Amino acid sequence: VLLAAYLGYVGLGATVLQALERPAEVQAAEHLLQEHWELLANHTCLQGPALQRLIEGIIQAYKSGITLQGNTTSLGRWDYSGSFFFSISAITTIGYGNLSPSTAAGRIFCIVFALFGIPLNLVLLNEIGQLMLVGVQHCAHRLEEMFHWQNKASFLMKTCALVTGLLLFLLLPPLLFSDKEGWSYEEGFYYSFITLSTIGFGDYVIGMNPDRTYPSWYKNVISLWILFGMAWLALVIKFCINILE
Repeated sequence: VLLAAYLGYVGLGATVLQALERPAEVQAAEHLLQEHWELLANHTCLQGPALQRLIEGIIQAYKSGITLQGNTTSLGRWDYSGSFFFSISAITTIGYGNLSPSTAAGRIFCIVFALFGIPLNLVLLNEIGQLMLVGVQHCAHRLEEMFHWQNKASFLMKTCALVTGLLLFLLLPPLLFSDKEGWSYEEGFYYSFITLSTIGFGDYVIGMNPDRTYPSWYKNVISLWILFGMAWLALVIKFCINILE
């Protein structure tokens, strides 16, 4: 029964997503093809195979973090702050997919690094989650002693922890992303949940716009936000699991 419910839920998600996203995909493909033929028609000196090779080269370069800016290229995804953020996304298993090692040595190191980093990350997240839980229970106990509440104190503190977590990790960060990234609030909220849940599609990633200048503290603060936000969301998901079970 549980397996049937699981497959039914995934099938429902697939049906809804197909209905919502397929028309946009077809429209984007038609628009790209139209621009391709218009470019070749307006610039007869261009050859189809040469243009295709250029497009593939641009795509490959973008995956490596390099974009064209006039007559120069932009670098910086593999500076220390970018590398630090990549390390966080690797051991937290977010894996955005927008950036990855391109050298054999880098890939081998990434495997070894993640092999030991993922367990370390899970242990740390578990400890942070336990500290959050103990803090909530301690506050609830103090309220029970002060106001002689019983079940009310525990419910009140859990509600406060939920609301505080929503504000700190899901509702307020999109305002920062809107300012630094130029995203809409909906895009920032979407990025926040996709990141903290470790889904990590990679369609939105902070600090990757070559046309923007980011402060030095930005990626470090976001890394801490990811760490504590994942611990908080893990507690919420654990609560949902208990309800389902």
